[in-house]
Amino acid sequence: MPAPMAPMLATTGPLPTGGNWAFEAKWDGVRCLAAFDSRLRLWARSGTEITLRYPEISDLVLPPGTILDGEIVVLDNGVPRFELLASRMHNDRPPAALVGRLPVTFMVFDAPRLAGEDLCPVPYAGRRDRLDALALEHPHVLVPPTFDDGAATFAASGELGLEGVIAKRLSSGYQPGVRSADWVKHKHEYTMDCVVGGWRPGARRIGALLVGSPTDEGLLYRGRVGGGISAATERHLLALLEPLEQPTSPFAELPPAEDRRGAHWVAPLVTVEVAYGEETLAGRLRFPRLRKVVEDA
Repeated sequence: MPAPMAPMLATTGPLPTGGNWAFEAKWDGVRCLAAFDSRLRLWARSGTEITLRYPEISDLVLPPGTILDGEIVVLDNGVPRFELLASRMHNDRPPAALVGRLPVTFMVFDAPRLAGEDLCPVPYAGRRDRLDALALEHPHVLVPPTFDDGAATFAASGELGLEGVIAKRLSSGYQPGVRSADWVKHKHEYTMDCVVGGWRPGARRIGALLVGSPTDEGLLYRGRVGGGISAATERHLLALLEPLEQPTSPFAELPPAEDRRGAHWVAPLVTVEVAYGEETLAGRLRFPRLRKVVEDA
């Protein structure tokens, strides 16, 4: 059975201003459409049915002919952790122990269809009113609040360790499958000075830098940084790194096999500034990209 529709998508951009916007937390999980007729069925953004992956949601009862849009997350002290969700998201028949240890929550933020009525032409503000009126009560389903102050919502999301915010135009309809400027995602970005412990070739001589942070236990591996390396920066890095090559890894623990495949190891003497979205529980940087070589380190 095909998915009932494709979800509406957001564009990346600066935080909108003005009075015609609502602001929600950006949840770091897996996009999900929930469709209910005689029973609940869940669909990923790709159109793949994922109902069996999340049995803790299977008993959710909705008015027949309803489609809800949201995000499946695993919460850690109230904060979504994508690395924890990774244990669930590809498992069509998760064992009960895994479900109990890493329960998911369905964060519902839109209702493109309700009780057979097509709400796509209805402005976002009206759809949210209809969604809130559903008064969903389920231990694994939440309807997070929306706010009208974008700057305050963005600041609060950073304090709470969330990924950022989604701004939604109050007057906009739901556009299935469209990446629309009526929804704008604005994410936090952090920076960290890291030491280069090696590099991996790719399409160019430097496909990615292997970076870490000095600790009392040695150089802690932070991840593979492939973005932000221009041709000029690559030449500069090679001039710095090639004289520092050594036969063994400088990291306290070897990076994962996939990251170190074909690696050139170097003495950890070159520092770079890395921008990233968040740190994982293991200290790895998510969505890292090179900002600059730190010349005065």
